[in-house]
Amino acid sequence: MPLWLSSNLLSKLEQGSCDMRSLCSLSPTLVMPLWLSSYSDCFVSNRSGVQLPSEAFNSITIKNQPLFFYKMDKETEQLIEKAGKVYSENFSMTTCFERAIFFSWWCGINDCGFCFMSALPKEKTAKETAIRHESSILAETWLCRKLGWEFGFFTGGINAFNADKIESMLEKINKVYGEKVWISLGPIPKKLLERYKPYVKGVVGSVETINEDVHKKACPSKPINPYLKMFETANEIGMKTAMTLIIGLGETKDDFDKLVNFIKKYHISKIHIYGLIPHKGTVYSDADIPSAEYQAWWIAKTRIEFPRIDIQCGIWSDRIERTSLLLKAGANSISKLPVFRKFGTKISYDLEEQTKLAGREFLGSLTKMPEIDFDEIDRFGFDEELTVKIKDKIKKYLNVMKKN
Repeated sequence: MPLWLSSNLLSKLEQGSCDMRSLCSLSPTLVMPLWLSSYSDCFVSNRSGVQLPSEAFNSITIKNQPLFFYKMDKETEQLIEKAGKVYSENFSMTTCFERAIFFSWWCGINDCGFCFMSALPKEKTAKETAIRHESSILAETWLCRKLGWEFGFFTGGINAFNADKIESMLEKINKVYGEKVWISLGPIPKKLLERYKPYVKGVVGSVETINEDVHKKACPSKPINPYLKMFETANEIGMKTAMTLIIGLGETKDDFDKLVNFIKKYHISKIHIYGLIPHKGTVYSDADIPSAEYQAWWIAKTRIEFPRIDIQCGIWSDRIERTSLLLKAGANSISKLPVFRKFGTKISYDLEEQTKLAGREFLGSLTKMPEIDFDEIDRFGFDEELTVKIKDKIKKYLNVMKKN
């Protein structure tokens, strides 16, 4: 059945200046999830009788965001539908935002082809100026807890912190967040894994790609073997293992079987599936952004092959519109949004709306300011100087969030 658009709204659609809420008020069909390709053969008419074929919608944007309908091949549609069913049989219909907390913007390797750190100017990569103060880290940790966000993992450049500092920070983070956390600190030897274990859920290996040739280009100074050894050690001592996978580095769908074997061999219980962000100045600066359909394919295949694995999908500020599809494909949670700078903005509202389109309840909030009780900070038992600094940092974060 045709959808009837006013001439004014049709004009706005063509110009890409119509917001999501206007479309939602028009018809829920118009914001149908991307995976319902059965609608892709419909057409749209305005009241003057001008008809737009479905192909016209492939070029229509909402404030430079693509609309959620284009032609998806039947095989991919069925794959995503199957993955969604597998997800619903194994997990509750909820989702959340995961925040990875960095302790530095300095890295002892600093040449991974996709990483923004490899393109930072020298004045921003000096070790003494690129490591965060612990008060900032703990303030962010506390806000994650108050806002209902999952603590994705504790991470930073390789060799930025020594073992004593990491252990101390993990102990403090546990106090503030209220539970153990994942860590992604590069390859960690057995001695240190055992040392960190009281504070850690599991260890994340930044594998990035399971295609060996692609890995040489993407991570020239970060060989995979030390991570494999870390996974083996973690399995030995009863620690969970997770991995990162970046889609768009040069792998193909033919590499999926390698991923399956890798997950089975190293007992991976969680996987972060990101889409490449072509940062300016990096090796991949001119690379194409992987399509929503392609990222969803990897998520769906992984969900079907491993029904109980925890899948976290990475998006970005310019990819909010794909969130519902990635969740429908079987992802558990969402990450890779500069959330403090985007808190309470249209982007955050749209992301929360996307989770509803996927049939999920969003846990926590990206749009509502948290209730703050600074007496909680006092009860952590840190020394007075650190306690004061944490409170000051929290206030700065809140000011940024309010300004949005």
